[in-house]
Amino acid sequence: MGQNMLDSFKAHKTLDVDGKSYHYFSLPDAAENGVGNIDTLPLSLKVLLENLLRHEDGSVVVAKDVKAVGEWLKTQSSTHEIAYHPARVLMQDFTGVPGVVDLAAMRQAMQDLGGDPKKINPLSPVDLVIDHSVMVDHFGSPDAFRSNVDLEFERNAERYEFLKWAQNSFDNFRVVPPGTGICHQVNLEYLAKVIWHREIDGETWAYPDTLVGTDSHTTMINGLAVLGWGVGGIEAEAAMLSQPVSMLIPEVIGCKLSGVLKEGVTATDLVLTVVERLRQKGVVGKFVEFFGNGLDTLDLANRATIANMAPEYGATCGFFPIDDEAIRYLKFTGRDDHQVNLVEAYAKAQGMWRNPAIEPVYTDVVEIELEKIEPSISGPKRPQDRIALSEADNKFRQLLNDVYSFDQAEADREAPVEGEDYTLQHGHVAIAAITSCTNTSNPSVLLGAGLLAKKAVEKGLKVKPWVKTSLAPGSQVVTDYLEKAGLQDFLDRLGFNLVGYGCTTCIGNSGGLESHVSKAVNEHDMVVCSVLSGNRNFEGRIGQDLRANYLASPPLVVAYALAGSLHVNLTSDSLGEDHNGDPVYLKDIWPSDSEIKDALEASLTPEMFKERYADVFLGPQQWQDTKAGDGFTFDWNPDSTYVRHPTFFESMEQEAAGQDDIIEARPLAILGDSVTTDHISPAGAIKKDSPAGKYLTDHDVEQKDFNSYGSRRGNHEVMMRGTFANIRIKNEMVPGVEGGYTVYIPTGEQMSIYDASMRYQAEGTPLVVVGGKEYGTGSSRDWAAKGTNLLGVRAVIVESFERIHRSNLIGMGVLPLQFTGKDTRKSLKLTGKETFDIKGVSSLKPRQKVDCKITYENGKTKSVKLLCRLDTADELSYFNNGGILHYVLRKLND
Repeated sequence: MGQNMLDSFKAHKTLDVDGKSYHYFSLPDAAENGVGNIDTLPLSLKVLLENLLRHEDGSVVVAKDVKAVGEWLKTQSSTHEIAYHPARVLMQDFTGVPGVVDLAAMRQAMQDLGGDPKKINPLSPVDLVIDHSVMVDHFGSPDAFRSNVDLEFERNAERYEFLKWAQNSFDNFRVVPPGTGICHQVNLEYLAKVIWHREIDGETWAYPDTLVGTDSHTTMINGLAVLGWGVGGIEAEAAMLSQPVSMLIPEVIGCKLSGVLKEGVTATDLVLTVVERLRQKGVVGKFVEFFGNGLDTLDLANRATIANMAPEYGATCGFFPIDDEAIRYLKFTGRDDHQVNLVEAYAKAQGMWRNPAIEPVYTDVVEIELEKIEPSISGPKRPQDRIALSEADNKFRQLLNDVYSFDQAEADREAPVEGEDYTLQHGHVAIAAITSCTNTSNPSVLLGAGLLAKKAVEKGLKVKPWVKTSLAPGSQVVTDYLEKAGLQDFLDRLGFNLVGYGCTTCIGNSGGLESHVSKAVNEHDMVVCSVLSGNRNFEGRIGQDLRANYLASPPLVVAYALAGSLHVNLTSDSLGEDHNGDPVYLKDIWPSDSEIKDALEASLTPEMFKERYADVFLGPQQWQDTKAGDGFTFDWNPDSTYVRHPTFFESMEQEAAGQDDIIEARPLAILGDSVTTDHISPAGAIKKDSPAGKYLTDHDVEQKDFNSYGSRRGNHEVMMRGTFANIRIKNEMVPGVEGGYTVYIPTGEQMSIYDASMRYQAEGTPLVVVGGKEYGTGSSRDWAAKGTNLLGVRAVIVESFERIHRSNLIGMGVLPLQFTGKDTRKSLKLTGKETFDIKGVSSLKPRQKVDCKITYENGKTKSVKLLCRLDTADELSYFNNGGILHYVLRKLND
């Protein structure tokens, strides 16, 4: 839009809404004027089509890009690269802080290059929601919330001062303060407009609300028909600086939902089934779009729950169209009447309104019958591993046998707990947490948990004493309706007191177990579990004392807290005894759908949303009292252990030097399948004897003040030491050893991956990482790529990549390479003692095959072909510049 805007398809029109005129690009007109019939185009692709029409400039976006979307209907797939311009960027503080640190560093780098540092400003609207820093140190008490918030501000003072400076210094940048809610729920309930509008050259333009976010669960907003997905902080920074997201026109898998959920089946049961089915189908890198008459029975909160979990089923996004339910939700959450009218008028004018009479054409279709969904949990370490609730006990016993090789005596072993009159067993639930945006966006399951708690209390049931309980809602509105329904008191009486508004247990901010429980677990090597209403349960993520983690609906979280063990079959075993000594079963306290509906209608009102979001940017008193500098550039504190000036732009020249071939590289690690960004990226607690712990100790930080890796993402020194340091990562170079260890090949010493990297880099040895399938699964953790870069890794060679992490590696100048044919780390018998020569790096083309010579320890060699996963011309440019930020900086300084 603006001076460079073209209109090759004569689609520019105006739309009148309530007497106000909006300029827009008409899809029906574009169809008539050369794009072709798009009536059956998936609605998510119509959003991309409008985006291209609006940004056609003859250079970055050209007419053939627009036509390529229309031609998609012929093949339902495409190899055509497009430049997509999201309307805005959403950040959370864990991934947002390093992004803002990089922006501050880019200002300095621009100045060092002799350019204008004022050019380094977000050019697209950016909202950063501080939601990932609160930890569950205190729980099960009325003052837990206040105590945790006090600790949060105490621990994160430097970070919060930095973010306040950024809010004051950068244009187009807003901060939602701590204690407000989870970024995705704030986005759903307040920030999202569905149809955006903006003044440009004195004219008001309307267009679909689109975004990228620095959290992979940005996809939740697709439940409200807003196209958005997670990217790395690196990509997000480029989007802030108005650089387009380079992408291929995606395949779109239609997910047809039919029927109605059975009595007692929750949205969580549905989404775990969706995750399982779509993972089986294989939708990585694809859009998923939901359609069918089942949508008529799914309210917006249920849709948002399904959309939230798109990273778990592997899709770029899980899109729901605009319809009457979307309009109802906008009205109910207090959106302005005119805005709601604009959404409806625009959607109907553009053919973006859900029309049951027109079934879009999809690349493929998966059908899910809602009436066949059964109560479920998933685990013990992957969201897609769904377990029917009736089989949970059997599956856990199977886990003990298959993974831990326990015989019956060992499986039933009991461990004493110091100072307590109970013992621990394998399978005991040590953490039961109602947490994360997945379910706390959904009033039906939260009220269901409250009603179940009420009935449990009335029966006289109690939570088992070894269970750490917590409730971390996605927004303050949750507290309002739980209190109005009279249910928060019953949750409190079972220990599910409010612990904070933020993403707590789901990202590893679960806090420690009580010391006597933790001691028993570790001294007696017990396999204890967590049950959480979150979206991630990867190894080592939830807590260091836990070896099995299960996703479940909030009511089931409460039920498992009462049962206290995975060995209790909730469908048939007693949860305990009532006041009369009679057994109480889950069916006795499970609320009916009508009870939940009545509670919902009686307790949730539009006024709650209006009141809570009226002063959303004000924040608690601690935030208001936080000091912040007002300089145009940030005054870096060289003694800070939270926010440090990063080294990425040191010695940067205006002209890119390009990339050299990789010669005699050593493997830093050889990893297996499904290595997640949680395995790679620093996350969770910092251990005292880890490289990061030693660094903090050397900087006079006491262990009690270490905080988490996430809170220190603004300090590259801490983060690079924590890369590949997850307690559950398995490097095949050190068989039988868990954790971030490797072998320094010249001497044969086993040491931390960080220490080995420093030795290799000191002697000028390039490094590679080798892996298996689905490398980089999980959250959009930019430090998984930044840390890889800082550890001296030039290339990552695997069987397949997850989308976001591959993109992030390129964004940091690390070359993603993929084995071809039948070659794998196993077939090549790699041990880590080999060296790698990778030729042709200086003259790469997108998706080119490159030669790699592997020299074994005995001197024998083998040549293999590797696929260069620089998929587009833009990705090649980013790589040759040493990263996307270097590319943007040079471009802005031209």
